Amino acid sequence: MTSEHAHLTPHASPLTIFITGSNGQVGFELQRQFAIFGNTLAPTRQELDLTNTQAVDTYLAEHQPALILNAAAYTAVDKAESEPEQAKRLNADLPAQLAKYAAEHNIPLVHYSTDYVYPGNGETPWQEDSPTVPHSVYGQTKLEGDQAVTQSGCQHLIFRTSWVYAARGNNFMKTMLRLGREREALNIVNDQIGAPTPARLIAQATALAFTPHSSQFTPHYSPLTPHIPSGIYHLAPRGETSWHGFACEIFKQASACGAELVIQPDRVSGIPTVDYPTPAKRPLNSRMSLTKLEAALGVTLPTWQSQLGLTLKEKLEN
Repeated sequence: MTSEHAHLTPHASPLTIFITGSNGQVGFELQRQFAIFGNTLAPTRQELDLTNTQAVDTYLAEHQPALILNAAAYTAVDKAESEPEQAKRLNADLPAQLAKYAAEHNIPLVHYSTDYVYPGNGETPWQEDSPTVPHSVYGQTKLEGDQAVTQSGCQHLIFRTSWVYAARGNNFMKTMLRLGREREALNIVNDQIGAPTPARLIAQATALAFTPHSSQFTPHYSPLTPHIPSGIYHLAPRGETSWHGFACEIFKQASACGAELVIQPDRVSGIPTVDYPTPAKRPLNSRMSLTKLEAALGVTLPTWQSQLGLTLKEKLEN
């Protein structure tokens, strides 16, 4: 090795992508989408304990990723009310730790957040700069994570999303399919309004943020550098519905796909949130404006109904 090269020790492996939350719905889809971008590292809980600060530091030092996709989170909304410290570690402290590393090593960080950071009242879609007034431990700790990433100085994308589901994992769509096979009647909350968001769409939109238009390619282009500005973006499908409306659409589309259900369509009843009390307060208004992300990516996001169709098909065919 010549003397001019002896001191060149790269801070990051050129195409190594560290994905947290690999056991989760979003983490799984990110692995599928980013496999073509480079070498993905997606350790399971058994391989890396994300609640252990020292273990995370050691893993980062050993693997030196060039991009971090943080899909790990404490998402048990009700349980968080009685386990605030556990929620804080994954939702606030971990993003802060990853953002600090990203800033020190000049690499991008993608972090996933939630509509629960907003007050949840009214009917107007939230903007990215709307006031944040979370009403649950989950929402508060997620907001603290967002703030830590923003304030770290690292190159970052924060995607706030809502009502996440997928063909795998535990989620509302899969629960409704199971109950639709077991029960003839159901009561579903009808005054919480939002957009059901498949994990696949979250991963696809994330990948688009790293896929510039042909006119944006430069001699210094790197596939692990986002081509949209750092900041917070809302990521969900177009349109809105209630949990009751979501359930009815699930049963309608599943029946059309040949699923055998015993649920009677006229016996899926809508009930108000007050009739279904939970330890953590749920937002009534989860509507989010998509204008900023659509403009940045140069796309029109698909409808929640069309995305449900794709996700149902994947679930029912497997």
